[in-house]
Amino acid sequence: MSLETVAEDIRDEARARAEEIREEGEERAEGIIADAEADAEEIREEREAAVESEIEQRREQAVSSAKLEAKQDRLEARRDALAEVREAVERAIVDIDGERRRSLTAALLDAAAEEFADEESVSVYARADDHELLEDLLAEYEGFSVAGEYDCLGGVVVESEESRVRVNNTFDSILEEVWEDNLKELSNRLFER
Repeated sequence: MSLETVAEDIRDEARARAEEIREEGEERAEGIIADAEADAEEIREEREAAVESEIEQRREQAVSSAKLEAKQDRLEARRDALAEVREAVERAIVDIDGERRRSLTAALLDAAAEEFADEESVSVYARADDHELLEDLLAEYEGFSVAGEYDCLGGVVVESEESRVRVNNTFDSILEEVWEDNLKELSNRLFER
């Protein structure tokens, strides 16, 4: 074998080995690229899922916020409507006059008088517009006298220093009690679905 042949064999082996190394490198490179692409795809999918989740969460928050705001607006509108009804009732009560006002005031005065002993001196307060009416009604009660004005829709406030008792029989107090007792029913009637 000649030197030339040996050198050629070594070159062939080196070329074969180089080709083998190159192929292995290409395979590893392809594997690394495939892994990187798979990782990139996984990261992209995770980010897409995260973005979709965040979008859904924000949408749900926006919907929830809008529903809450709408509910608050409805409640405020209901409160306003109830306040208007209450004001209309108060105006109607203030407008009660004549014999109807007299009989209602007399009934409230009778109920309050039951809380006081006969020998007590009793002070009675009423709204300014009912002063004459009250003086006329008190003519039937011994020891009762008009003591002054009370800011109310009508009715009486009766008190005695001796017993330290005070009875608030105003239209306002009765309206408040009736209003509270019937607010749910009134609300249901006004805002039936």
